[in-house]
Amino acid sequence: QVQLVESGGGTVQAGGSLILSCGYSGDQYSRNCMGWFRQAPGKEREGVARIYSTGYRVYADSVKGRFTISQDNAKNTVYLQMNSLIPEDTAMYYCAEAANRCTWNSSHFDYWGQGTQVTVST
Repeated sequence: QVQLVESGGGTVQAGGSLILSCGYSGDQYSRNCMGWFRQAPGKEREGVARIYSTGYRVYADSVKGRFTISQDNAKNTVYLQMNSLIPEDTAMYYCAEAANRCTWNSSHFDYWGQGTQVTVST
């Protein structure tokens, strides 16, 4: 069993920065990748960034150049550094873990955290 716990959300002004953290525990031997998703009210959940166990990273076009995903295996934590935030980034952010396929399709992810809210004000 895998547990994921996000933290670091909050309210920030447009142009500001936040760092989200996702602490994970449990069986990690079958992990293929970790991902960050977000969901705004009335919208579908969308992928933001993912990082493979090899370190390879993929970003959604909407956050490319502004967000950075990283992992610290010694601390069992995945981070999402978010810079130049805009109001459209406002959403609940979730981290997730995939054992096999790893795409923007959220159904491919096996474990999810409870989410952390990010609000960007104008």
